[in-house]
Amino acid sequence: MCGIVGYVGKGNAAPFLVEGLKKLEYRGYDSAGIALINDGKFVCKKRKGTVAEISDAADLCSGIGIGHTRWATHGAPSERNAHPHIYGRFAIVHNGILENYALLKEQLESDGETFISETDSEVVAHLLEKFYCGNLLSALREVTEKLVGSYALAVLCLDQPDIIVCARKASPLLVGVKEGACLIASDIPAIAGEGVTAYLLGDGEFALLNAAEAKFYSPQLQPIRKNQLEYDPLISSSDKGGYVHFMKKEMSEIPCSVRNSICDFATKLKFSDFYQVLCQTKYIHIVACGTAYHSGLAVKYAIERLARVPVEVTIASEFRYSNPVICSGTLAIAISQSGETADTLAAAKLFRAKSVPLVAVTNVSYSSLTRIADFVLPTRAGSEIGVAATKSYNAQLTVLYSLAIALENAKGKSGKSLERLKRLPRLATATLEAAETVRSWTSHFVGARCVLFIGRGADYCAAVEGSLKLKEITYLPSEGYPAGELKHGTLALVDERTPVVVLLTNKRLAAKTMNAVHEAAARGAKVFLITSIAEYLENEEVFASVLIPQCSEAFTPLLSVIPLQALAYYTAIACGNDPDKPRNLAKSVTVE
Repeated sequence: MCGIVGYVGKGNAAPFLVEGLKKLEYRGYDSAGIALINDGKFVCKKRKGTVAEISDAADLCSGIGIGHTRWATHGAPSERNAHPHIYGRFAIVHNGILENYALLKEQLESDGETFISETDSEVVAHLLEKFYCGNLLSALREVTEKLVGSYALAVLCLDQPDIIVCARKASPLLVGVKEGACLIASDIPAIAGEGVTAYLLGDGEFALLNAAEAKFYSPQLQPIRKNQLEYDPLISSSDKGGYVHFMKKEMSEIPCSVRNSICDFATKLKFSDFYQVLCQTKYIHIVACGTAYHSGLAVKYAIERLARVPVEVTIASEFRYSNPVICSGTLAIAISQSGETADTLAAAKLFRAKSVPLVAVTNVSYSSLTRIADFVLPTRAGSEIGVAATKSYNAQLTVLYSLAIALENAKGKSGKSLERLKRLPRLATATLEAAETVRSWTSHFVGARCVLFIGRGADYCAAVEGSLKLKEITYLPSEGYPAGELKHGTLALVDERTPVVVLLTNKRLAAKTMNAVHEAAARGAKVFLITSIAEYLENEEVFASVLIPQCSEAFTPLLSVIPLQALAYYTAIACGNDPDKPRNLAKSVTVE
């Protein structure tokens, strides 16, 4: 949430800042701005809306500047709430939430200070002006000691127009160094490139950048050495590969993401510490948020079916405040695409505090989650820019299914599960082709009063993810529900204005699921069926259907979710929405 960029060097800062913000726009697009120092004065351009609103700022000239693309927390999206915030000699950009800003603001206002914005971030600029005595780094440290919450900060000062200082706590910040320049960004795509050495700023650490070098400091401002970050210098978030939207491009990459994420843990880790932990595991507790939570629900079904180990899945924001009961023999799994999800990180730290072995499942190898975990199982989805997760969900499922198979093996229950998992990339390709059928469904969803997604067992896990996708990018009210629960209250919502999407991939439960189809159709609802069982395609109560390939019952959500992703995508377009940039949302949720 919120993207930060910075440049100090021999070149022109403005083009880098604008291009960097474009690459970080998935982190927030409520407003954007840049601030430069030119001839002893700040030159600032910021606007409400996307980075495109400040694209002409690339023509400004300066060798130093900072930029920001905002996801609003405190204060509505507006030009006055946009970053950078300038006060006196200081310009700042901030990612995070300052929990004690109201108290700090009240104290500053009692001293006669006047605030322009409604943001929590502006207090930082005022505090810097108050504490600055000629040493910018010391002033920033004094300010951060008064802050409660999370922050990634970058600061310019007119008195020292050739340096940027940074601080980080619980919000990601990277530093890049290349010949003749130093760079900062919230994520690697904004600074990646040939000749750029990247470093990750740790919690509580500071950095001072000039055109020649980057210096790093401990929380006590003692100089420290940093290990460079390994990354792909060709990584980019700006290439849609010929597609109109990132979301569609990323859906097309699902088979490759699945193929790259399959791992034979049972063989690879046979004599590792992790395999020994699996052998001793009696209970698994999964914490995650949003789409990652839904992948946890799906793997619960797979683990309990394959390995017969009980699994509990908890929304991370609820887990951390629930005073959880954690049994001996528990293995904790934290799932986060970015590895920076604030609630998931906090829940993971709670497990660590209780000495529970912790597994991180994430798409970012250098994330905060990877640094606190005992074991890291990387998804290999590649860069995902669309806010609504698609290929990263399928990659998470693949890694988690690989783990389920390893656990099955560790418990002496191994069978042909890995062989079946390896078929999924090919089946995913076929499912993508079949999913194009749903494009013709969209007219029945636009303007719907409510949409219901129902299924039983593993199909329910896909149903809740399908519902979330639709809500995220179409803004239609929807609900993912167990098919058997439809008659226990939710049936009251069903009428001719309520499309019902039914997932049906389990032959054992097919007749039971069809009971819900009868109930919905009897009340005037149009029923849309996604199934791997051909005999149900022509049911007279089914309005439209898609046939997807059959696969192992434990793994069906990986395929059945693909038509649901496509339905959300095409319905969003039919509604006139940009599926890559849903309102009020950002890709990486780094605040509570």
